[in-house]
Parts: sequence; structure tokens; C-alpha cells
Amino acid sequence: MKKLLLAAVVLLCAAAITVQAQGSHGKKTKKELTAKQKKVQTDMLAKYETSKDGKLDKTEKAAMSEEDKAAWAKAFPAKKKKGGEDANK
Repeated sequence: MKKLLLAAVVLLCAAAITVQAQGSHGKKTKKELTAKQKKVQTDMLAKYETSKDGKLDKTEKAAMSEEDKAAWAKAFPAKKKKGGEDANK
């Protein structure tokens, strides 16, 4: 009976450690914006943000001039998806 109880406690502890380890790696940390990124973001929000929610949505980004789109793309490069382009096919 003691061996069974000890085995159950060991398994419970191992499961708790595993869950805790997975939880700490799953958290995403926000990267701090550089001074250049903050300036571009502030300028674009002042120029194009109409909904006053502090973000540029798809329609607001679509209204950007080509020059401003290029500045935005340079300051905030698109994130690459895992698995390449064929991952969605």
C-alpha cells in the first residue's frame, strides 16, 4: 500500500512539474518598440486612424499612401509563418 501511495505521489509531482514548465514557455512577451517604430506608429495613427481605438485596422491601412505603406513595412517587417508558404495549402 505504501509503494502504491508513493508511486501516486511521484506521478502527481511529475505531472505538476510538466504542467508548470509548459505554462512558463507558452507566455508571449511583447517586444519593446524602437524609437523609430514608435515615431512611425505615432505618425501613422495621427494620419490614418479614424476609429480612435489606438490601432490601425485593415481599412485604415488600405487608405495609406504607398510611401506610408513602405515606411510602415520597413519599421514593422512582416512576421514569417512557420513551415513556409506551403503551410497553408
